[in-house]
Amino acid sequence: MRWSEAFIPTLRDDPADAEAASHKLLVRAGYIRQLMAGAYSLLPLAQRVCQKIKAIVRSEMDGIGAQEFRLPALHPAELWKKSGRWEAMGEEMFRLVDRKGADTALGMTHEEVFATLATEMRSYKQLPQIWYQIQTKFRDEPRPKSGLLRVREFTMKDSYSLDLEQSGLDSAFQRHFEAYRRIFRRCGVETLAVEASSGSMGGSESIEFMVESDAGEDLVATCDRCGYAANVEKAKSQLPEIEDAAGPASPEKFPTPGVRTIDDLASFEGGAPPDRQIKTLVYAVDDAKVLFLLRGDHALSEQKLFDQIEAAEIRPADEKEIRALLGAGPGSLGAVGVEGITVIADFAIEGRRDMTTGANEDDHHVRGVAVARDIPVKYWLDLREVTAGEGCVSCGEPLRVVKTIEVGHIFKLGTRYSEAMGAAVQGEDGKSVPIIMGSYGIGIERALAAVVERCHDENGIVWPVSVAPYEVVVTVVKPKDPTTLEAGGRIYDALVGAGIEVLLDDRDERPGVKFKDAELIGIPWRVTVGPKGVAEGNAEIVRRVNGDAESVELNKAAEWVTERVLEERSFAPRVS
Repeated sequence: MRWSEAFIPTLRDDPADAEAASHKLLVRAGYIRQLMAGAYSLLPLAQRVCQKIKAIVRSEMDGIGAQEFRLPALHPAELWKKSGRWEAMGEEMFRLVDRKGADTALGMTHEEVFATLATEMRSYKQLPQIWYQIQTKFRDEPRPKSGLLRVREFTMKDSYSLDLEQSGLDSAFQRHFEAYRRIFRRCGVETLAVEASSGSMGGSESIEFMVESDAGEDLVATCDRCGYAANVEKAKSQLPEIEDAAGPASPEKFPTPGVRTIDDLASFEGGAPPDRQIKTLVYAVDDAKVLFLLRGDHALSEQKLFDQIEAAEIRPADEKEIRALLGAGPGSLGAVGVEGITVIADFAIEGRRDMTTGANEDDHHVRGVAVARDIPVKYWLDLREVTAGEGCVSCGEPLRVVKTIEVGHIFKLGTRYSEAMGAAVQGEDGKSVPIIMGSYGIGIERALAAVVERCHDENGIVWPVSVAPYEVVVTVVKPKDPTTLEAGGRIYDALVGAGIEVLLDDRDERPGVKFKDAELIGIPWRVTVGPKGVAEGNAEIVRRVNGDAESVELNKAAEWVTERVLEERSFAPRVS
């Protein structure tokens, strides 16, 4: 491709509304343009990168025996109502009513559709199966941001395993795990595989594949010693033991005028530090009100709560409900001696003594609380959010908590969708057996953005060869000089003939502009051909990743750079 004929609209300045590095660079380098909030046009360079990522995904999916489908993006409401997700998905689902008055939706994901297709399976002999597609998905994000990292329309590879037994699901899950590792490594990024919540997808187990980045919105607790990693929504940690004094024989109420927060009580004379306080939260769980207790310096992980409490609706109680239940407002709440109310507590306060909590009377607290003696805890759960510096649950090493971008997620769904859709086969004993499913997703454009987040410098994008839109740019310094243009053209033709993806910069621009553009769009190798070099019989070859430059004989330049590109290509797919 000649640059003079290509559509690569580079910009000098960052877009005013961009914060993430990938957003800034992909706009400046002419890869994407925003159509509206959360919707982007992929320009030719971005399309080439996405095609390479898709080729990597397809090769790895095909390698584990998966078969490719193409399913509709428009779904009838009945499917989602069967699975119970029509209401559960809430406002994130784009819903439409067609001209006949039928409810429809734009697909957020395709578990229901694939499970419906699975109803055509009749015998256990037809299993196992792995089905996948690369398809557009739609989610009405309330706050689309960061370019391609949080959007309302995107491309996803979603695959689904169908098995007869749990062992089959375990095997498919592991094969996807290993394939995902290879996919992201081939794209040029290393990922953290982290334990995660299954959320609205359901199922028994899920793992997210995360790329560490300051632009990320997911927090992951990770251990550098043993490799433990988990989303903070799921993570566990070790806490140092605290030696408590015996405390008084019974709790003592005391006035705390104006005290409304954990920090207020910590600084109040006669109060207590946060790790010696009990925080009381009131939630409405279906028709009941439940008290959740944590240590004062710990934050509740709502996702942990949702994952462990079976209910159709869980929400924080409002102040009116709280006062009707306990007789006081937030800031003065506690569970000492409560009756007729379910109390659920975090493990971190189990067995604690001489603690302080609200007295269920405005402007009053209670000290000297022994949890086992004074609070009727019905259930003990892991409810708290892990923080940096706490001990790894596996080895005790201090955990790091880092920002990450989720680029893939794999789920063990079990029979949730197959039972809802009636997908069952006749087992070996002749009895009907529901198909056991797994679900596995990768966001294509998000993977592209994640590579840019990890692979850039102050001058622009630094693409790995495996996903670069072009592998080499031949920069002709003075294209109006026939001899120079002809020399650059020979190198270009030789590279094309060797199967290298090459861009010929034949624009009539200043050399500095050309060099800056080549660095901005991130082409891995640059071959510079100018009148002086041609007269001396040399070309300059620069490697984008480190700026190393080497003078090579003009008639050997194409062969020299071809060897280096092929070395770097590894498993990179070709784009014609």
